[in-house]
Amino acid sequence: MPVSQVFMQSAGSQTYIQKKITKLLLCCGILSSLLYVAMLIFVPMQYQGYSSVNQTISELSAIGAPTRSLWVPLGIIYTLLIAAFGWGVRKSAYENHRLRIAGNLLALYGIIGIAWVFVPMHRREVLAAGGGNISDTMHLVMGTVSNLFMMVSMGFAASALGIWFRLYTIATILSLFTFGILTGMSARDVNANRPTPWVGVYEIIMLGVFMLWVVVLAIIIWPKSGNISRSQ
Repeated sequence: MPVSQVFMQSAGSQTYIQKKITKLLLCCGILSSLLYVAMLIFVPMQYQGYSSVNQTISELSAIGAPTRSLWVPLGIIYTLLIAAFGWGVRKSAYENHRLRIAGNLLALYGIIGIAWVFVPMHRREVLAAGGGNISDTMHLVMGTVSNLFMMVSMGFAASALGIWFRLYTIATILSLFTFGILTGMSARDVNANRPTPWVGVYEIIMLGVFMLWVVVLAIIIWPKSGNISRSQ
């Protein structure tokens, strides 16, 4: 189904103020992606010796990392923006139940993301010396849970909108899954403080395709927010 057929006017579905609020919430999705890109560019500059190519993003917020105090508050803002975006998607769904579910899952993804603050990993050298604890284990669990919420929410959104967006989402999920596996394969080397060539690139691509997807979804929904028909 073409996207143009999915968006239909539903008079009185939302008041003028409600529509403006919904559009603002959708803009939070775009802002979240822009913020994370800025974080990936500027935060590593404050960590002498850190390699965005060969180290994981999580090492920027690791216990003892010089950038933890900077990354954590910015990360909280990112998760709150994603949660707001998810709520905006939900409010835009009207009678499109699958899109409503996608919005709920995106909002939960953002809210759950706050837990990253409480389960940081330790620095590589600490892990290699046997200094890891339950926090490091839960950090990996959080990664799995986050990826699951991302992919399931994307699946529901894809099924709710047009065919081209569905194909784009499938390609995005495949990219996320592929680079997620490549990133996960380096976990043992991180724990052993061994070289992890390209792991940073893999992880940036993995998160980057999701952030781009969020922007695309926001752009699709924004013009008709609050007036999306029931999915067929």
